[in-house]
Parts: sequence; structure tokens; C-alpha cells
Amino acid sequence: MTRIIAIANQKGGVGKTTTCVNLAASLAATQRRVLVVDVDPQGNATMGCGIDKTTVEYSACDVMLGDASAADTIVSPPEGGFAVLPGNEDLTLAEVKLLQEIGREMKLRKALGPVAGLYDFILIDCPPSINMLTVNALTAADGVLIPMQCEYYALEGLSALLNTIEQVHSSVNPDLQVYGILRTMFDPRINLSNEVSQQLLEHFDEKVFRTVIPRNIRLAEAPSFGRPVLLHDRSSRGAISYLALAGEILRREDAHVAQAV
Repeated sequence: MTRIIAIANQKGGVGKTTTCVNLAASLAATQRRVLVVDVDPQGNATMGCGIDKTTVEYSACDVMLGDASAADTIVSPPEGGFAVLPGNEDLTLAEVKLLQEIGREMKLRKALGPVAGLYDFILIDCPPSINMLTVNALTAADGVLIPMQCEYYALEGLSALLNTIEQVHSSVNPDLQVYGILRTMFDPRINLSNEVSQQLLEHFDEKVFRTVIPRNIRLAEAPSFGRPVLLHDRSSRGAISYLALAGEILRREDAHVAQAV
């Protein structure tokens, strides 16, 4: 069964794209079939996988507007062992045009339908805002992975995102739930980080991934080389952390399957 996960947080700079690309590579390293869907007009996930966003024939914009199929748009990055549905600045146009369409929040879900069964995991990298592109991602997904830094303003942003998730759940996607909260860029030497981390664990308990992503120079460098950190420096703390996250997700999936039987 395909698990579709939207990686979302309307606060920028929290590690959404880093998580999307590196989790995809880590899951692919465990022989899972993975598709990254980039619906952020910045196209950073596309570039971080080693794909030039300016030269792709079709993008997520064409897919969402019905001008190309997902199958025709998906490309393979040079490394990593997973597939990518690329995104670029054309998505800004898609957002404007979608506002005038009937069933606009369902466009991505319908487009992914024919190819979803080819993958074990589909990871959707969302823009750093709650807009029509993000709503499309939330409507297509069955879970939301929320990367967040452990700082004061992050808690406020989390509350707004949870409200949006609840609205989408109650209106267009009853399957949608919070898949997990991931603590990113974590520095245990900072007291506030530890305090916010503790608050998250108290409020959300098992929804908080036990894996914590540290601040790591190799993790920050990898996008400039157009490759996941696993291929940039496999022994780095960043690479090891995302492999651990992939393992935690696979254990959750196994437990989910066991409960369903």
C-alpha cells in the first residue's frame, strides 16, 4: 500500500526540503520505491536531487493544470535511486489558475492516482505557506510530516498548521492525519531547544519522532552538490539521522500493517 506524506510547515527554513530529499534517499536505500513530488515554486527539492528545474520538459504545474500526466513528468535524478516529479517557478502560475477551477483542491490527488501504486512512499515537498498548492498536497496525502525547530515561534506556527490540517480533514480528506512531528536543526546545548522539545513530547507524545535531526554542516552542504547527504557524506551525523528516521517510519508502517490484520 502506498503511503503519501506531505512534508509541511508554513514557517520557512525549518528543514522541509532537506527532510523531503534526505528521507527519500534513506527510504530508497532500504529498497523502497519512492517518489518525491515538488510543489514548491522555489523548486529546491528538485535542485537538491540534482535535477535542473529550468530545463525539465514538464513540471508539477503542468500536472496540476492537466497539461501533462504525472507519468510523463516524473524523472529520475542522477543519483539516489528514487523518482522526482519536479517543480519550478511555473507553480506560481498554477496557484493563480487553480483559484478559478472547480475542484481545485483535488487536482494533485487526481493526477497522482494513476501512478501512486508504483511507489511505496510518495513524499510531497510543500511551499512555506498555507496556499492552494499546500492544500492540494494535504488533500492528496494521508499523513503530514511536520519538521520544526525547537524554538518559541515554532509552537505558534504549529498551532496554525494543525488547524489547517483539521479543516482539510473535515472538508475534503477524511483520511488525513498528523503523521509525525520531526525536531530539526536541534542543538541540545540550547536550553530553549530542550524546553520546547519537552513540551512537544508532553503534548503530542507518540506523534513526535524519537529521531532528532541535528545541526550538521554536511547536511547544509549537500544541496549545493545536488545530492542527498547520504551520497555526499554517508558517515555524517546528518546522514545517520535521516537513515534512523527512515527506520523509525518503516517500523511505524510495519506496526500499522500488523494492527490492520
